[in-house]
Amino acid sequence: MLKNAWTIAIETLSWIEMQRLSERIALVKTIKQLNETNPNAIRYAYGLVVETTRRRNLIDAFINANIAPKKIEEFNLGVQSFLRLYVYQTRITKNWDKYNLQEAQNIASMARSILGWTTLLQVEPYLGFLLTQKIDPIIASAVDEERLSLETFHPLWFVKYCIKLLGNVNSATTFLNANNFPPPTYIRINTLKALLEEEILQKLALEGVNLQKVESLPNIYKVIELKRPLNTLESFKSGLFYVQDKASCFAAQAATPKPGDKIFDVCAAPGAKTTYLAQLMQNQGQIISIDFSKRRMKTWRQEINYMNVTIAEAITANACLPLPFTGEADIVVLDPPCTSTGVFAKQPSAKWRLSTKSVENMAEIQQQMLTNCAQKVTKNGYLTYSTCSITVEENEMVIERFLLEHSNFHLVEIEPKIGLPGLRGLTQCQRLYPHLHECNGFFIAKLQKSGHASK
Repeated sequence: MLKNAWTIAIETLSWIEMQRLSERIALVKTIKQLNETNPNAIRYAYGLVVETTRRRNLIDAFINANIAPKKIEEFNLGVQSFLRLYVYQTRITKNWDKYNLQEAQNIASMARSILGWTTLLQVEPYLGFLLTQKIDPIIASAVDEERLSLETFHPLWFVKYCIKLLGNVNSATTFLNANNFPPPTYIRINTLKALLEEEILQKLALEGVNLQKVESLPNIYKVIELKRPLNTLESFKSGLFYVQDKASCFAAQAATPKPGDKIFDVCAAPGAKTTYLAQLMQNQGQIISIDFSKRRMKTWRQEINYMNVTIAEAITANACLPLPFTGEADIVVLDPPCTSTGVFAKQPSAKWRLSTKSVENMAEIQQQMLTNCAQKVTKNGYLTYSTCSITVEENEMVIERFLLEHSNFHLVEIEPKIGLPGLRGLTQCQRLYPHLHECNGFFIAKLQKSGHASK
């Protein structure tokens, strides 16, 4: 099992590096490539990949200091992946203090059989140094933001950004550290099934799930304790609950959907928003869900059926272009693509793909989508905008520009008050942070359309 897991991990890290994929997509690609079916090997490999990727800048700094004048980038992707995994497993899991020589030898032997003797030969002389050298001098030699970057495992540009965003080093450090620990797991009880919420909760209790109600959010519970993975439970297989972050649930509720409403759910796949909107509407009304990805819309259809949603239909379209259908909706919900700076805890690979230019490019896409969505809101209807990013460029600045160009829209308050007020004076918006709200970083704005003409 161990060799299989390391083979999966090395290949998955290589795919992440080569094609800039997320951990999950790279893992799925690797599993298919290797025809791997052992769930224990897959689970163990995924843990190795996520935790190694999370600390990639510190690991690379340590490796480069010990293989100088060479750099890790000079080796092929398989060797790069192995070296990172080797440092994580032999040093970081031991808090850098102690090491197990036998374990290190076993890992090296395993790597020879995975990568080949001749491939590994080029780095074998360095393995002893990587096993025994101290990390402290490397961190001590860094200064100010660079040191914080290494200590919290974030790109230097993002560390500087967070200090400016949050106002001081202490707040930024708390936020950055929180990004290294996935937030609690939340589930949404599915009231669209033929059971009462209390009956579903009783079933979950019998399956060993201990839950805590999230105040102000209907049907949402924090998982406190469980005896086995949620996706193995009979209740899960029966569609009695949906695993969904608290912030994502809040974004759907902020739209205040009611039975009988007509809703356009834009960028809807894979279906979390659509299914919760339908639930809040008690399966009464109409939801038209739009997404450009045929692959993701296939998942959307599975989720819709699985959760017993009967009022939703799908349209495959690119929201960067005018939406290709007629009619308006009482509510338009837009959750556009974003840089995912609020979910680094769950997707650490995103940290290393981004730059300030990424943020600017994404904001332009978001602006186009928001403008196109505005055309589909009926008079006195609502347009909600949310991202799982914490940058002002993708959030408040998008809303500011939109309001300047659309005088017939205005911000309205969001209830309940779960997050912090928006920045740049947009206090009707809400922001959520991992270190403050025990969920993904999120931004939500709610706008209402009046009867006035647009500029």
